[in-house]
Amino acid sequence: MNRRDFLRSAGVVSAGLVFSRAARLSAQAMASETWRTFDVITRVEVLKSSGTTRIWVPAALINQTPFQKTLSNTFNADGGAAKLLDSQASSLGIIAAEFPPGVKPILTVTSRVTTKNFAVDLSAPGKAPQTSRAELDYFLRPSKLQPNDGIVKETSMEITKGATTDVDKARAIYEWIVDNTFRNPKTRGCGLGDIRFMLESKDLGGKCADLNALYVGLARATGLPARDAYGIRLAKSDLGYKSLGPSTETVTKAQHCRAEVNLAGYGWVPVDPADVRKVVLEEPPGNRPLDDEMVRKARVRLFGSWEMNWMAYNFANDVALPGSSGAAVSFLMYPQAETSEGRLDSLDPDGFRYEITAKEIPSATN
Repeated sequence: MNRRDFLRSAGVVSAGLVFSRAARLSAQAMASETWRTFDVITRVEVLKSSGTTRIWVPAALINQTPFQKTLSNTFNADGGAAKLLDSQASSLGIIAAEFPPGVKPILTVTSRVTTKNFAVDLSAPGKAPQTSRAELDYFLRPSKLQPNDGIVKETSMEITKGATTDVDKARAIYEWIVDNTFRNPKTRGCGLGDIRFMLESKDLGGKCADLNALYVGLARATGLPARDAYGIRLAKSDLGYKSLGPSTETVTKAQHCRAEVNLAGYGWVPVDPADVRKVVLEEPPGNRPLDDEMVRKARVRLFGSWEMNWMAYNFANDVALPGSSGAAVSFLMYPQAETSEGRLDSLDPDGFRYEITAKEIPSATN
């Protein structure tokens, strides 16, 4: 891929304007949805424990948002001690459990949440909730794998060249990522989110934690506050996308990272270019072209709206696990564990077993 191809959509700042009417209709339809309630149950067992064993599980979003209210985070750790630790700035909650030698380490966490489809009408500025300067500054900061200088800054400036508004800049980055990246089915888990490496190597493949991290990094580099929203899919999509929801109540491998960008006059706006690329690759029959009708509709909808068959855990990067002797994790979307022999691989079921189920509660009132 040469430099011209690499930035082939950088100049199409207004390309998304042709979708403005469709996006407005999508936002109006999404806004009419009602709240749904889910119990999300995570059971973690360390099979090969040694010495003191620690387990960390992400809690459901600590702060309330227009798309999610967390009703409770409860937990049980027989024979051990567990507590909920939180950080308001990134809406991060961690259930941290410690088990002494000789005790079978099993931690069960139940999060009850209500979710509502989330859409922002970008056709005209609305009455967005006031966002504090401190919050905006917090989500302009670089993280270890998401710097906002060097090639990240250079790329963001090329992509948004000629853009005059926040919406134009945010849309230009979104369209560029959809046009230039691809979903790599061989990527472990949800990916790493090492965006400098992606841009320097011109290897723009990965999964949601890579592609949406690239969106967040490029947005921050151009001066737009943005954040990764780490979470998990809970139920099938009601919008006709088989690839964008689990088929059963077992959601152990359904983790998914989304993104938000803060735009003047609109507040926090949901985006998800990674899911456009998931539709391209995985929506039956697979390998759909970008001009396919289903892909086109997903592309319009996922700039400004989320279907909330999904639960958010947090907006945190570079997470230090309480009491851990190991390094911080880039994000907390999977359960983590550590024994006296060191950190376990959270994606290795042989030494670290967990199951996550999501059950909708139809009769609950909110």
